[in-house]
Amino acid sequence: MYIYNVTINIDHSIRKEWLNWIETHIQDVLNTGKFTSAKLTQVLVDDVDGVTYSVQYTAASREDLDEYYNTHAEKLRNDALKKFADKMIAFRTELKVINEFYPIAVNN
Repeated sequence: MYIYNVTINIDHSIRKEWLNWIETHIQDVLNTGKFTSAKLTQVLVDDVDGVTYSVQYTAASREDLDEYYNTHAEKLRNDALKKFADKMIAFRTELKVINEFYPIAVNN
């Protein structure tokens, strides 16, 4: 499993507009069929210049992630740039899930 993480710093002046827009954008990314889920989070840092968010998209395979890049990424990135180019900064990272851990239920 892979996580495609997009971290975005948004100018305070467009925060509400961007939050409304990103929900539709996330659904557009999911509708490519290359991701199984997405999570929107706020990065908890003090930043006077804006608010930072992270969107984490989960892909089942490397092939799905590569196909997203080759087929869909450019158009979806350009949609964001056209709308918010001078009011946002984004960077992307990839993570490969090695293992997941959950608490063990203990019977008392």
